Amino acid sequence: MKMAMIVAMDEDGNIGSSGKLPWRLRSDMVRFKRLTEGDGFNSVIMGRKTWDSLPADFTPLPDRTNIVMSRDTNWNADGAVTALYVGRAIEIAFSEGSDECWVIGGSQIYEMFLERVDEIHVTKVHVGGSGDVAFPKWDRSKWSEEVIERTSEDNHNEHPSTYSVWTKD
Repeated sequence: MKMAMIVAMDEDGNIGSSGKLPWRLRSDMVRFKRLTEGDGFNSVIMGRKTWDSLPADFTPLPDRTNIVMSRDTNWNADGAVTALYVGRAIEIAFSEGSDECWVIGGSQIYEMFLERVDEIHVTKVHVGGSGDVAFPKWDRSKWSEEVIERTSEDNHNEHPSTYSVWTKD
């Protein structure tokens, strides 16, 4: 099973602001859906705060096993499977027959999985200071970057961005 991470961050590494995405990028949302859905046999792993930030119309994220990490053993939600620790989240994805498992946030969840993924899909939003939650620091010297797409600001994308895939060396 492929383990990957997907994140959008600004020039300063910010990924969220007051529990929401700090920008609107249609190109990134379309890519997120296409990648994380795959052929319909994928899982997404997220923290409870990320789950809570999803619009009601998209809870759970359709056509994916939604695994929510929470320290609260009583937490549950329709359409979500709860995991208390990293190994359990991976075990759930594996037992569901997932081809790919995507870590989708937030910051603490990204940090817990950094050593477990082989790819990090990054959309760099070309703006700074747009959030209050940052992606964890990671040693990029052990990774190679391939720039895939550059997107300009337009009616559907508030800021220009660069999409790249980082792979472990």
